[in-house]
Amino acid sequence: MKLKNSVLLAAGAMLLPLMAKAQEASETVAEALEEGVASAAALGALNVEMVFIFNSLLFLLGGILVFWMAAGFAMLEAGFVRSKNVTMQLTKNVALFSLAAFLYYLIGFNLMYPGDGWIIEGWLGAFGPTVLEAVGITADEAADVEYASVGSDFFFQLMFCATTASIVSGALAERIKLNAFLVFVIVLTALIYPIQASWTWGEGFLDAAGFSDFAGSTIVHSVGGWAALVGALILGPRIGKYAKDGKVNPIPGSNLALATLGTFILWMGWFGFNGASQLAMGTIGDVADVSRIFANTNAAAAAGAIAALVLTQVMFKKADLTLMLNGALGGLVAITAEPLTPGLGMASLIGAVGGVIVVFAVPLLDKLKIDDVVGAIPVHLFAGIWGTLAVVLTNSDASLGTQIYGIIVIGAFVVVTSAVAWLVIKAAMGGIRVEAEAEVTGLDKTELGMEAYPDFTRG
Repeated sequence: MKLKNSVLLAAGAMLLPLMAKAQEASETVAEALEEGVASAAALGALNVEMVFIFNSLLFLLGGILVFWMAAGFAMLEAGFVRSKNVTMQLTKNVALFSLAAFLYYLIGFNLMYPGDGWIIEGWLGAFGPTVLEAVGITADEAADVEYASVGSDFFFQLMFCATTASIVSGALAERIKLNAFLVFVIVLTALIYPIQASWTWGEGFLDAAGFSDFAGSTIVHSVGGWAALVGALILGPRIGKYAKDGKVNPIPGSNLALATLGTFILWMGWFGFNGASQLAMGTIGDVADVSRIFANTNAAAAAGAIAALVLTQVMFKKADLTLMLNGALGGLVAITAEPLTPGLGMASLIGAVGGVIVVFAVPLLDKLKIDDVVGAIPVHLFAGIWGTLAVVLTNSDASLGTQIYGIIVIGAFVVVTSAVAWLVIKAAMGGIRVEAEAEVTGLDKTELGMEAYPDFTRG
């Protein structure tokens, strides 16, 4: 019995150190696991912050590129109008961007992205000025840490709003009163554009219906085109553009070098327009998608230019630079509704059709005696409609019926509201068109008292 107890005591004495070491090892493992969990949590938080940072950076860089498109529109219009109206177009472009920036801050942004603040659910957003995040916020203070900063989102979306107004400017050039145009810009950027955009991008009823418009072939470009078309019909053509016998009198622009520069600036800005509309740059997949969008956007523009180059030689026996420039822009507008899902071949085909549409639509408008100085309606409206329909060619989630539904709903809304706005402005301001003498003399001298080329003969 004593021997047995002695053995047990000896065994216990041997086990005690081992048990102590096991307890120590267990505590070490527990501590390591806790540290691992904490490290994983810290890594997850860091990943969320990096997504926020990179998404915000994408919006800021994309917004800068789209802002550069304002210079493109200004140069394009300055080149396509006669020298006696260049200063007016430059003035309009600076003014419209500035007004859009103010009105989108004051009303448009919350009207377009109401979140949970819809006045009429899915149809009419919230009224109120944009409020940015506080200075020096931390991750837990961000409005949406898994998305991007409010400032970067607002900045990027503002550029789309201003682009819509720029489209109208060129179509109505050389005969509209400055202040009448600017009042319409206020209505367009504060109400018309953000309301219809909220229906899709603000998660309204068109989004619920499945309407797809990645970067705005309809939401931005066709909206500007519809507003320009209605304005052109109410305003009427320039003096001397259409003869009584039905003949169309060409009115050449003042500077095709500026028009070409403007086209290349717009082409460059479109990489931000479409690329940053991915709305994310926090993963390998997102960055790869952005690069795919850049490549498809470029392919569509090039194909649109080539299509116009070939087609004008077939139709007119000579290449037409103005149609080639607009062909490139038509290709860009066409690919904007879905620049992600096509491959380079399909993107080129979509862009080429956009260029062909422009070549046929420009003379069609002349036959209808609709005077569009820069070709904005064929480029932004007609090619925009085509691009919105073409979404179904590569995006399996889109349906042709829903795409047509979205085009009709947005088109009808913009036509009606634009017509009301133009007619009210016309009545309130004693007309929206300058006097015939001022139009013949040129708006630079009569409306502004300064000329873009004072040392040269006016065209």
